[in-house]
Amino acid sequence: MVFGVLIIVAYLLGSIPFGLIIAAAHGKDLRSIGSGNTGATNLSRAVGKKWGYVCFALDAAKGAIPMLIAGRFVASPPIVSQLFLWLATGCAAILGHIFPIYVKFRGGKGVATSFGVALGLWPYYTICAVSTFVVWIVVVLLWRYISLASIVASIAFPATVVLAIVLIPGWNFNFLWPLLITAIVIPMVVIVRHRENIRRLIAGTEGKVLQKQTYGD
Repeated sequence: MVFGVLIIVAYLLGSIPFGLIIAAAHGKDLRSIGSGNTGATNLSRAVGKKWGYVCFALDAAKGAIPMLIAGRFVASPPIVSQLFLWLATGCAAILGHIFPIYVKFRGGKGVATSFGVALGLWPYYTICAVSTFVVWIVVVLLWRYISLASIVASIAFPATVVLAIVLIPGWNFNFLWPLLITAIVIPMVVIVRHRENIRRLIAGTEGKVLQKQTYGD
């Protein structure tokens, strides 16, 4: 029952469209600007980088907070059923961000909220999330494509989960295998949400960070 409530709350919290709210506070409709995406990258183009960072943090918090609360009801080490419910809480927050009930199920791409979910699933995903975030930063600095960084990080995340389970003492696939399944499914959803960006990357028309009139994540 506790997890049932948490899953519903996580979805409703994930559905809060912080990007749209911040843009509306500046007198703008984010869905009619740039890529039309409601996430932090498009918001930074609309009202400035500072607000893009704020939006990213808020979107990440939508994922992290439910996971931290749910983690208090999970044993250490968790049994498989608890782990599935914990992961379901995070998936609900991500789905809320992508398909928000408050704005006709038209939301963002789930990158920031997925990052928050991973940070909140301590310690199993947290270490992997930090490592993947480093990959994200490196790709942005090298190629300046936010979308490419998100795609590469999504691909790298399952690999870091596998390495963590193999290398960290006390971690094993016998009770952590749900982590690997979810670590594959969520990045796949994120990548699918970036399909338009992938087309633009292939065509060479994807916008870069710090350039005007770009269309990206």
